[in-house]
Amino acid sequence: MKERVLAARDLAAIFAEVIDRVRALDPANARRWFDQLTPLHLDGGSLGVGCPDQAQLQFLQDRCKEAFTRAAQRVTGHLVVVEFQLTSPGPSKGTVAAVTQSTAGPRLHPDYTFENFVVGPSNRLAHASCVAVSQSLGDTYNPLFLYGSSGLGKTHLLHAVCHQVLGEGSGEVIELLSCEEFVNRFIHAIEEGAVAGFQSQFRGADLLVIDDVQFLSEREHSQEEFFHTFNALYNNGKQIILSSDSPPAEIPAVEARLVSRFNWGLVARIDPPSFETRVAILKKKADLRGVELADEVAEYVARHVQANIRELEGTLTTIYAMAMTERQPISLALAQRALEGQIKLASKTVTITDIVDVVTWHFNVRLADLQSKRRSQSITEPRQICMYLARSLTKHSLEEIGGHLGGRDHTTVMHACTKIAEAAGADPKMKALLDALTRQITQASQS
Repeated sequence: MKERVLAARDLAAIFAEVIDRVRALDPANARRWFDQLTPLHLDGGSLGVGCPDQAQLQFLQDRCKEAFTRAAQRVTGHLVVVEFQLTSPGPSKGTVAAVTQSTAGPRLHPDYTFENFVVGPSNRLAHASCVAVSQSLGDTYNPLFLYGSSGLGKTHLLHAVCHQVLGEGSGEVIELLSCEEFVNRFIHAIEEGAVAGFQSQFRGADLLVIDDVQFLSEREHSQEEFFHTFNALYNNGKQIILSSDSPPAEIPAVEARLVSRFNWGLVARIDPPSFETRVAILKKKADLRGVELADEVAEYVARHVQANIRELEGTLTTIYAMAMTERQPISLALAQRALEGQIKLASKTVTITDIVDVVTWHFNVRLADLQSKRRSQSITEPRQICMYLARSLTKHSLEEIGGHLGGRDHTTVMHACTKIAEAAGADPKMKALLDALTRQITQASQS
């Protein structure tokens, strides 16, 4: 009986309800373009979902599969599995022709385009240089080096260049990856005896984009390989774009010859956004999620969240989630309630001791363990989380943080921060853990 009722329901209506539930289940990843998704079929325990864009497809598979599956199961009452598929528009609305999914090309975030980048005084040069490079690879600003603190939009611009180049459809070979991934692939190539293939892949690119190049610090063999890759690309007129959290000369333990090459082209700094830019960023981020955000709400958030774009987006998610939970429109009063605790906590000073106390209690380890030379996973992860949280919640330098945790140097702290940040971006459980620890630490600092 249940199957007949389900079969009689209109697939489009079922899918519309699924989308509504997804937005409530996962507000952080909800996007306006979900309305462009198309239900392909609902049979055999599978709900097929068509997506016309490769970058959006990757976003759905990487971040949204669990939420879509849970939503589909609640709506249908069946153990349905959601399968995303790359599609192309058919001859009429509602008709979708399936095409083969391409696995080639860089993995791009669908939001990170020039259209979605908010330009202000803090990032105008970086934006303009990226636009210029995307229009003339290898001829303008080569290499292009972007630097600035975490969460200010460097990665967004790197992806935007790749989106622009791919959109022109001229067939350029693009390699976009983090520096850590470049290093890990090089190590794997050495282990597998496949260095020639590794070199052919990266030296044959038309556009090489490396994020967080500071990860080359103290990696002599990787620096050597990157030096030769850089030279091969540059001498062949191919475009190189790099990003870092500091200017070339301030990246520790990187060979002078690499620093010199990083400075050959244009070095552009990105600073924290101004108040007006923060308001515009909030409005843009809300629009991408299909959320109406009044000016007074955006201005209130922008006044109280000033660190970086990532925190602005996190705050927007908090407000949106509260509105969805309470089934209320986003108002100034709701935003004030959502940020009340955050604003109070921001006025308190967090110390490294506060962080260590919470982390050691959570992981059941001792401060002496964190300060020791032990490298077991049970000690390394809490130690790296301490470093990441100390960097995020205090104003201590890398050297001061490293000194408190066993006399480690600043490059060790930098590596730890990068690793935990990347883990949080890839693993929702790690992000939830960091959020929970942050709440405990800030609450402890008040007592």
